[in-house]
Amino acid sequence: MPGATSNGWTNSGRVYDIDQGYTFDMAEFSIKRDPDEAFPFGMGLVLTAGQDAQKNHSIGILRDDNDAFPFRNTSWFDLQEAYISARIPIGNGPVVKVGKFVSLIGYEVIESPLNLNYSRDYLFNLASPQTTTGGILSYTFTDWLSAQAGLVLGWDRSNTDNVGPSGTGQISVKPTKDLSTELNFIVGPEISGDRNPVRWVIDLTANYTGIGSLTLGFNFNYGSQANDVFLTSQGLGDKSAQWYGIAAYAAYDFLKDFRAALRQEWFNDVDGVRTATVGGVTLFSTTATLQYNIWKGLYGRGEYRHDNASEPVYGCRPATGCLKTSQDTLSVSLFYKFF
Repeated sequence: MPGATSNGWTNSGRVYDIDQGYTFDMAEFSIKRDPDEAFPFGMGLVLTAGQDAQKNHSIGILRDDNDAFPFRNTSWFDLQEAYISARIPIGNGPVVKVGKFVSLIGYEVIESPLNLNYSRDYLFNLASPQTTTGGILSYTFTDWLSAQAGLVLGWDRSNTDNVGPSGTGQISVKPTKDLSTELNFIVGPEISGDRNPVRWVIDLTANYTGIGSLTLGFNFNYGSQANDVFLTSQGLGDKSAQWYGIAAYAAYDFLKDFRAALRQEWFNDVDGVRTATVGGVTLFSTTATLQYNIWKGLYGRGEYRHDNASEPVYGCRPATGCLKTSQDTLSVSLFYKFF
């Protein structure tokens, strides 16, 4: 996040770790129904409120192009998803979805309780859009093969300021009931300075649950953008930027109410455009999370995370700049699931 850590209120490379005293992070209301043979229409509505909701705004809905992270001047309310869907009575019934919905890219999602770890990884923070707005068509060919494809307005964008739409899609393969894999992509023009160069990302995820109470996950992400404004500002001309990374996950449920999760990640911001680091930087991260089901829908999490970088990108302050090549964080969180 360019410039996000200069005031010392944020752990570098994170979206939600903002130190502003005691704050309310997030409350969410979600109602969804998928179309089926009995009733061919569906819908989805996800409303969120809290400080974290500020970070999720789509450009054009509660956020302008000139708003800068962490968007403190924007509303604490967010319309995270709002779409309608319909099943077409042809073959296995292709489904059309139109509106605003979460991105196909990535292993981790916006809602922390749905992730194995409390904090989000670098691939979520730096290499993936959170939401997209447009239309998408999905089709299930067999029990083990399905696909989605469509046109959207861009990365976290709900207005038409880009010169054209982006294409996005997914091929999902489930060779066994315990193994699922997804190949995702998004490609299209994204505003960079006074231009609309093409940005594209290829993303591969896998999840395996075939060994007792063990869950194994994997995510690979590779992206590029032409004529990036960060490189242009350094006098590098129309050079294309690149970034790529890998994350591996393991979680084990034991003693009924406990879960232990471990994440290992490596992210290479080759040209420094995703982190605003001149010359580029490579990031490493190890995260250990322990979760306990305290009572009914109440869960507690404790997490230790160690981040390391090839360049000093941590400990940033206005007077000194960034001086450290590592950071360590401890987190304690509570969340409640009503349903």
